Amino acid sequence: MTLSDTMTTGVVSISDSALARVRKLLVERNLPDHALRVFVSGGGCRGMQYGMALEGSPRPDDQRISFGDVTVVIDPASIEHLSGALIDYVDDLMGGGFKIENPNAKSTCGCGQSFKSKDGQSGTPESCCH
Repeated sequence: MTLSDTMTTGVVSISDSALARVRKLLVERNLPDHALRVFVSGGGCRGMQYGMALEGSPRPDDQRISFGDVTVVIDPASIEHLSGALIDYVDDLMGGGFKIENPNAKSTCGCGQSFKSKDGQSGTPESCCH
């Protein structure tokens, strides 16, 4: 992936493939007015884990980031863990899925869905996600 394959804001970046996948999901599920919610919560084998959902009712305190026709929303507690992150979508022989490349992660688990932050904040580690 090159820089020209991503859209960047001061908070997060998103790849063209992730934008295309979100657009496809919104059409398939007939949710034209929804946004992609990206969040961090406690859990996973490293203590923190990523989550994503299609959001129809963003909260007033959510950060809203527009990437053309796709909006990404992030809650205030997750912003500090996601600042500078890249949201990508990978589709290969092993299967497809969203992936977050996060400069705030000190370490990640093998599946990439769980991490420990550089500032030492973490939840309670659980068994690996896969």
